[in-house]
Formats: sequence, C-alpha cells, structure tokens
Amino acid sequence: MAPPIRIGVVAPGTRIEPELAERVKALAADLYLDQAPEIVVHPQCFLSAGHFAGDDAARLKAFVEYANDPSLDAIWFARGGYGACRIAEAAIAQLNEHAGKKTYLGYSDGGVLLGGLYAHGIGHVAHGPMPVDIIRAGGDAAVRRSLAYLIERANESLELTVMFEGKTVAFNIMILQSILGTSLEPDLTGHVLMLEDVGEYLYRLDRALFHITSSANVRRVRGIKLGRISDVPENDKPFGATEEEMVRYWCERAGIAYLGRADIGHDVDNRVVPFGALNR
Repeated sequence: MAPPIRIGVVAPGTRIEPELAERVKALAADLYLDQAPEIVVHPQCFLSAGHFAGDDAARLKAFVEYANDPSLDAIWFARGGYGACRIAEAAIAQLNEHAGKKTYLGYSDGGVLLGGLYAHGIGHVAHGPMPVDIIRAGGDAAVRRSLAYLIERANESLELTVMFEGKTVAFNIMILQSILGTSLEPDLTGHVLMLEDVGEYLYRLDRALFHITSSANVRRVRGIKLGRISDVPENDKPFGATEEEMVRYWCERAGIAYLGRADIGHDVDNRVVPFGALNR
C-alpha cells in the first residue's frame, strides 16, 4: 500500500483562520481514515499584513519553500482574494525540479500562479475548490471533491466535459484578463477555455471580455465555455444583456466558437478542470 500523500497548503493572497485549516484536516481524516493525506499548512497562511497573508516576501518564501520541497506531493492554495500577481513571476523563477513533479490546485486569484506554472510547463495544474470553500453552506462537498482529485484523480471530481474536450483550461475572467501579455500567460492554442467570475458588475465583465477575446492567443482556442457568474452587483441601470448573451456577443465578434456552459464557479458546485490534456 502506498503511503498517504502529503499536501502543502499556502496562501498566495489572503489569509485563512487556523480553525478553518483544522476543519479541513478533520474532514480528510474522516474520509480516508488510515490513508488520510497529511495536510501540511504553512504558518504563513495565518499571517496578516493589511489585505494579505503576510507581506510579499513572506508569501513568496512560503510558496517557493513548499513547491520545492521533495516531501510534498501537491500544493493546494488556501484561498483566493488578491496577491498572487505580486509574487508569481519571482516565485516561478525560483522553482526547482521537485516543483515540476507536483500537482497545484486552486482557483480565483490563484489562477495567476496556475497560469504561470502551466505557461512554464511546471507540474500538473488544475482549477478547483480550495480549503476556504469549507466555510460555505454545503462546502464540505467542494473540499471532498478536491481531496478526491488530489488523492485519487477521481473522475467524479471533474467538470465532466473535460473528459471529451482534449485540452482544457479554466480561469476567473478578471484574472485571465490580468495575465494576458505577461510571462504568466500560457499558450491557449487548441484549448477549450472555461470562464467564471464573482462579484463583478456586468459592464466590467463585458470590458474584460473585449480584452480577452481581442487577444491573438485567445483567438486560437478551440472555443469558450461559460461557467457561473455569481453575486453580480446591481448597476444604476440594467446592463441590457444576460451573462451568456454577453459572452456569445464577444465570441461572435472575435470568431471564437461558443461551446455552452461549464460546471465551474465561485460556489460549492465548482468542479475540477485540469489544465491541458486530461492524462497529462
């Protein structure tokens, strides 16, 4: 019997509470009993420096330390928020051969690092639930989904269409917009690109979609799928189009195939989307 995997948890953006980490560890122990993964939460996750889980230097050091640690099998981002873009390029420049053997899992702001890792061919990268999701109503299911993926590569954790789509990637819309034109932008040629977002006005998403679909790189995708757009603030006047109408509009203008909906989003139903081909 193989030894239980060791999962390192770091917070490239915003902090988590120690109690949250303990809840995730307890859930993993209940689910897997003798084969429960060892979830190693970096103390940096509990630091506080204004908005961030420690200052840039602390967050950079924690990520590089765990990514380069040969005793860890996976890196799980504790939560999103904001901050990954401040450390991502420097972090990726410091990674060693051990970092290339790991799985990296997260979403939202963590997409900055996921994109950069995938762009540089480092590790196995996937968009999926994070430890912080356990605090949502019904959030245990989301965390179970990620644990099943990290430990077993369980198909039931996946956004089901990835099994039939060839190469896939998934991003928060605002995050993808932010990395276009940087060293963190991966080659999207031939991929199905899945997009989701939360807490943004529709006009801001519309502007971001203009930028995204204007990219020559993005125009080489096989098509775009739309995940869930949640918690949209009310504007002072109606935008005049639904989220799906908006994505269809920009896809048509850019000559990109619109491929329908994807089962991803900032919610407990968020499913795992591996970057690249499923068997990568």
